[in-house]
Amino acid sequence: MKSTLHCFPSDCEKQLQHLRAATGITPFCQKLKEAGFPSLSSNSISVMQVNMGKVCNLSCQHCHVEAGPHRTESMSRDTAAACLTVLAENDIPTLDITGGSPEMNPHLTWLVEEAVRLGRKVMVRTNLAVLDQAMYAHLAGFYARQGVELIASLPCYLEENIDRQRGEGVYISSIRVLKYLNKLGYGREHSQLRLSLVYNPGGPSLPPDQQSLEADYRRELMRRHKIVFSRLYTITNVPVGRFLKSLHETSSLEDYLVRLADAFNTAAAGMVMCRKMISVGWDGQLYDCDFNQMLGLPCAPESAQHIDSFNPDALNSRRIITENHCYACTAGAGSSCSGAIAAKAAI
Repeated sequence: MKSTLHCFPSDCEKQLQHLRAATGITPFCQKLKEAGFPSLSSNSISVMQVNMGKVCNLSCQHCHVEAGPHRTESMSRDTAAACLTVLAENDIPTLDITGGSPEMNPHLTWLVEEAVRLGRKVMVRTNLAVLDQAMYAHLAGFYARQGVELIASLPCYLEENIDRQRGEGVYISSIRVLKYLNKLGYGREHSQLRLSLVYNPGGPSLPPDQQSLEADYRRELMRRHKIVFSRLYTITNVPVGRFLKSLHETSSLEDYLVRLADAFNTAAAGMVMCRKMISVGWDGQLYDCDFNQMLGLPCAPESAQHIDSFNPDALNSRRIITENHCYACTAGAGSSCSGAIAAKAAI
């Protein structure tokens, strides 16, 4: 039987209730209408983002997936094969692989090899530290041979901040891996091996200007460790999963939602990533984005809801499912899996 939720229904429903209970903001769907979007819909699918599961070597405080070593949800080979079938039969140029830690799924290398063979651009989102473990260290060289673009989480260039957010020793592991990736050619000038770093705030605040922060990262990582990289992406913390629970427990969820809503940017609303992507859960369920996936909000019922029944015509023009957490993607310069998406609105 095909599941319709990636988290326990009661847990998803509790998170949605918390998001909907905020009285200090205009509901996101109404805000869209006021901004000139009577409905938000997909206009193409240029990216298939595949979540390989919730198994991870880390248990980060901000994790919207609530991933960790204790999780067991992991994509099967059959589901991965169904994703490849869709890629082979449709003009979707990019495969974006995420998790959890995708390296901990036993079918990752096969999925990457087959997608590359199909001529697709392949991106893998890594937490870096997993590549410092003996069992997974070989994957750095594998990524380089396959020409995989790496999107690496490094929420700060300071050791104390990263270890506080991600766990003791994670910073040193991440730096070791980054140095090795540079040795393989990743992130170097004129190299085809792209290495993008991801910053997210340590708490309930909006990211700083992406361009300015990238300059800071370049200066500090070179000065401290002689590390180079291709780009920096700033991503707003979405109030979902472990981060939402932390906000709720500290009675700061509504304040954070108000902050996001006050920074609503109409330009960013028109450029949100869900309009050009499809998100595939570890069990094959289809979602508008990875955040909806973690809230158990599948694609609209009039479009396909599982990879086995993929319908490009219906999905390419589908109605996007929104809730109040979507304010995170439209605040300030906007936020997507590729960082800021618009100039900051005048607030």
